[in-house]
Amino acid sequence: MQRRKFLIDSITGLPIIILAPSVLADFAKCSPSPVACNKSVIVVGAGISGLAAAKKLKENGFTVTILESHDKVGGRLRTNRSLGVAFDEGASWIHGVDGNPITQLADQAGMKTAFSDDESIVSYDINKVLRSDSEYADAEDEFYSVLETLKNKGKADQSFETVFNTLYPTQAKDRLWKFFLSTYLTFDTGDLDKLSSLLYNEGEEFGGQERISTSGYDTIPVYLANGMNVQLNQRVTKVDYSDTKIKVSHNGLISEADFVLVTVPLGVLKANKIEFIPSLPNTKQNAIQKIGMSCVNKFLLKWDIAFWDDEHYITYTPEARDKFNYFVNIKKYHPNVNALMTFAYADYARQTEAMSDSQIIDEIMSHLKDMYGNNIPQPTNFLRTRWQSNENSYGAYSYTAVGSEMQHFDELAEEIDDKLFFAGEHTHIDYFSTAHGAYLSGIREADKLIKICNTVSTSDHDVESAIEISPNPATDSIRIYTNLSIKSITVYNELGQEQDIELEKNKNIYIEKLAKGTYTVKIETDSKTAVKKFVKN
Repeated sequence: MQRRKFLIDSITGLPIIILAPSVLADFAKCSPSPVACNKSVIVVGAGISGLAAAKKLKENGFTVTILESHDKVGGRLRTNRSLGVAFDEGASWIHGVDGNPITQLADQAGMKTAFSDDESIVSYDINKVLRSDSEYADAEDEFYSVLETLKNKGKADQSFETVFNTLYPTQAKDRLWKFFLSTYLTFDTGDLDKLSSLLYNEGEEFGGQERISTSGYDTIPVYLANGMNVQLNQRVTKVDYSDTKIKVSHNGLISEADFVLVTVPLGVLKANKIEFIPSLPNTKQNAIQKIGMSCVNKFLLKWDIAFWDDEHYITYTPEARDKFNYFVNIKKYHPNVNALMTFAYADYARQTEAMSDSQIIDEIMSHLKDMYGNNIPQPTNFLRTRWQSNENSYGAYSYTAVGSEMQHFDELAEEIDDKLFFAGEHTHIDYFSTAHGAYLSGIREADKLIKICNTVSTSDHDVESAIEISPNPATDSIRIYTNLSIKSITVYNELGQEQDIELEKNKNIYIEKLAKGTYTVKIETDSKTAVKKFVKN
């Protein structure tokens, strides 16, 4: 299956379906609806997975504390605005907007995006040779054809690079093919000499446009963190889950909770920066070891004037792979900003972290001069990333390395003793290595905890039974019936985002302005909180 190509499944199996008027005609009732859970959770990491989980858990009555080692939320959704333009050091794109939860989340958070036009591209070979569109397109088609079939000749103990070089020795030496291997494959996965020749094409995709963030991807985690108890600069070093309460050591302190959700990147787990007591199960330790962790570094250069082609993407095909061969024209998204963003991948990306700014600029400029001549100006400003040596990540994102099995992603997601949980892009078997995979993993773990709470907690069902919700056939509204004193009523969509509703004193909720979908009503009384779901069609 191709990476990131997927239409999201429809929602089924709601605990309680309330169908308001023109909402639906029938009324169905299944198992008891969720109840508020008076339990505590510590979330380790304030990336998008941890924040997504924390937000949903809080809305379902959990007491949530987030411990973040960095001085700001976001994790690998990190934006630098020091040059007057949003430079996303980590995630930049929404990969397929159709059905992608990040699409709606970005809209709710106010993150601005622009269409990323992959057809707006120009390709240069060495010595200022402008490659024809037909030559580029024909080679690109052939490259994708190879990607579709090479896995059929792969072997469990051989890397993609080994198999490819054996089957296609001519293409392996071709500069344009080196570019495709680098920017179309290494960028999306990981080191080709370690990438599985069987699983390199695994994962799913969302359809629709690719869109690039123009105002900063960190807008999303900042939005999710609003109202949450986030403790910054708190580096977790130990998680002791040997007793009923879990003890989490951070900055010389020990915090306790009923549950712990660990959302640190795979690189941190690989580096054994957190001690687990007892040790993690062998299956999870094996998965941590087997799944690969890639490195991609990004570089932003800014000039007083623009000298490059007026296209979205500028490509260059040097002899060396993985270094400064792909340029994003920032001016297409910010007309008043003369800037290019470029990349380094795999081992070369790691090498750049030991290079000075001037060394990197010289390397990048040598490529630009080979395309546009020696008289082009030097950049006035420069920004860079160092993801491999970043102690909060130790790499960029996960990939299917030699020795990986797809079940390893599920094993990374497996909870331990129904009290220690794991989320992050590396725990999502379909959407690993993506921001949307990370987000969905957080929602998945929150749902697990909510289910456990509903299974073990029965006292709140008395409150649940004292509150009834029914459809009103006269208007697009939901009527709440209860003798309890209601303090507040809130409606959330599937992403856990609060909705604007009209609420009257007679406890009618007007939902006519809501889009079609599944919603949760949270009703807080003087002593308890009840949660019910409904579907609007």
